[in-house]
Amino acid sequence: MIRMNEHYLKLQASYLFSDIAKRVSAFQEAHPDREIIKLGIGDVTRPLPMACIDAFHRAVDEMGDISTFRGYGPEQGYGFLREKIAREDFQSRGANISPDEIFVSDGAKCDTGNIQEIFSTDISIAIPDPVYPVYLDTNVMAGRTGFYENGRYHGIVYLDGTRENGFIPDLPKGKVDLIYLCFPNNPTGATISKSQLQRWVDYARENQSIILYDAAYEAFIQDPDLPKSIYEVDGARDVALEFRSFSKSAGFTGIRCAYTVVPKACEAFTGRGEKHPLNTLWHRRHTTKFNGVCYPVQRAAEAVYSDEGKAQAKALIDYYLRNAALIRQEISALGYDCIGGDHSPYIWVDTKTDSWAFFDQLLEKAGVVCTPGAGFGRCGEGYIRISAFNHYEKVEQAMRRIREVL
Repeated sequence: MIRMNEHYLKLQASYLFSDIAKRVSAFQEAHPDREIIKLGIGDVTRPLPMACIDAFHRAVDEMGDISTFRGYGPEQGYGFLREKIAREDFQSRGANISPDEIFVSDGAKCDTGNIQEIFSTDISIAIPDPVYPVYLDTNVMAGRTGFYENGRYHGIVYLDGTRENGFIPDLPKGKVDLIYLCFPNNPTGATISKSQLQRWVDYARENQSIILYDAAYEAFIQDPDLPKSIYEVDGARDVALEFRSFSKSAGFTGIRCAYTVVPKACEAFTGRGEKHPLNTLWHRRHTTKFNGVCYPVQRAAEAVYSDEGKAQAKALIDYYLRNAALIRQEISALGYDCIGGDHSPYIWVDTKTDSWAFFDQLLEKAGVVCTPGAGFGRCGEGYIRISAFNHYEKVEQAMRRIREVL
């Protein structure tokens, strides 16, 4: 008798964004003439930077010429891209990261979900609340949690993000082995200072913990004093892995390219206390289960670091931040407290009511899709997340509709 992985049975009925899609689809079927404006998921709407398009075309042409055709590439990414990433994203900001510590992939979502495979199943884990669901669900699938009760899984240390702490969780009261952090935060849009981040790194060093740092939205940070990378903090190379994505920084959601940084100084231990570098473990996992991002996509990603690519990618970020500023202004004018939108494409709104009920109200009366905070964890109840990823004209229209309803 073939047996299933019964840990999947602990998962909630469906993935948050699948549930939203079903509700939106049902509403659209019932009201085929209503136009729906989607400010829910974090999917970009603007075209790729032209520098990336040009590089993409050149690379595709290379694939059509026998003298420049390429088959399998290196699973961890081509050297030309890894070198640019190391120099432009880290060394330029004083972070000592080398190309062989960078692993190119097809998405930060995949990497943040897959990275848990290199760690023991009986470690203690701290996960923020509210949180991007993938961190939690993949650990449930792996069997690191108990059963689900009152909005939380037994066996997980939850790091509460609240209005009182500015949605930057406090350090765990006891010792934990693996810590997930995300800044600028998804879903709240909160950012963290260097001094605040230093406390987390110091905690990890004192407790021989590892921090999994999701920096997928770093390109939205406008304040030069805020850290874009955890490696700008002293000691982070010893205790932190970082995840980045071209999806949000350059609009690559449809062509898929991201990377994970695993410093050689990061180590984990066997049951006997023997040290092993995580770089070696992830290299083994990555090259065993992944065949690499295709060559034209990596050339397109490389073009992000050209002078033209940098300017064009920044224009995309500025466009979405303009949307975010409008959303925050309009929501605040309606009397709702909110954060985010200044260094993030997300605005986190205190609805002071049931978040799914508020979601339904905006969908049914305004034809606007947001994301209910309850889907991000117990601390998200009473909030909604509004995404700035849409066309400015659509955002203006959505705000007019919301004003009429609220």
